[in-house]
Amino acid sequence: MKTIIHATDFSDNAISALKYAYALSKKTKSVLWVVHIFNNATLASTLNDPILLPIEESIQQKNAKLKEFCKSHLEGEFDSLNIKIEAIEDSSVVTGIISKADELYASMIVTGMKGKRVFKELLIGSTTRKLIEKAPCPILAIPLNATLDTIKTIVYTTDFEEEDISAIFRLTEIAKIYNATIKIIHVSSKKDVDSQQEMEWFKEILTQKVTYKNLEFEVVFSDDTYTTLLQYLDVVKADLLAMLERDKKGLFKKIFHKDLVKKMESKIQIPLISFNEINY
Repeated sequence: MKTIIHATDFSDNAISALKYAYALSKKTKSVLWVVHIFNNATLASTLNDPILLPIEESIQQKNAKLKEFCKSHLEGEFDSLNIKIEAIEDSSVVTGIISKADELYASMIVTGMKGKRVFKELLIGSTTRKLIEKAPCPILAIPLNATLDTIKTIVYTTDFEEEDISAIFRLTEIAKIYNATIKIIHVSSKKDVDSQQEMEWFKEILTQKVTYKNLEFEVVFSDDTYTTLLQYLDVVKADLLAMLERDKKGLFKKIFHKDLVKKMESKIQIPLISFNEINY
């Protein structure tokens, strides 16, 4: 892991994400880029100013705000922090972030979670959701007030797909640094009697390609995927939830089915890292 991007909107949620991203960058010895995407025309409209500021002047102002934002919320002098900042003018926040990620060959993009119903926010058109669908690297979404001291337990949800293996391999880059256990689980319908056999097959294939030793495998039987997953995260005291964004099927789609979204009254309290199968 060489480069981490934190995309900020200067909100309270972004403060937690900034601190988490910085702590992770220090631990992984990565360069942290803190970026802010803005639309100059929208900014002028918000200020009721019919005269657009020159792009260069707007960028200068936003860079100053970025620097102050980092200084205010991170310990130490800004010049001593391994941080780079950049304000980027783009009509699309998602396009601006992805362009920067492509340019830097970013290893990860860190964002803040928003709203009381985090999974609903991810489902219907938020910046984070769009990044999950389109970004060339994993997206790490940080809930409000989350902190990074250590990572002991990571939960990865699998549907036994080939792309899961590549995603888990990438996940071990973080797990190794903290000597964390990765609990690989599959939530299956109580009527699905073949899941245990599939898990054994998946375990055999995975351990041939991923040498990390702290892996555990478990099939959990339930017809209520969302509730079961939340309970499991609580029982194992998970520090991080990892998922593969699948195009048409799989656990992610089951969780975010519109009927289940209505039940989501409480927000998840741990970070969520999402890998997109199109990148693997």
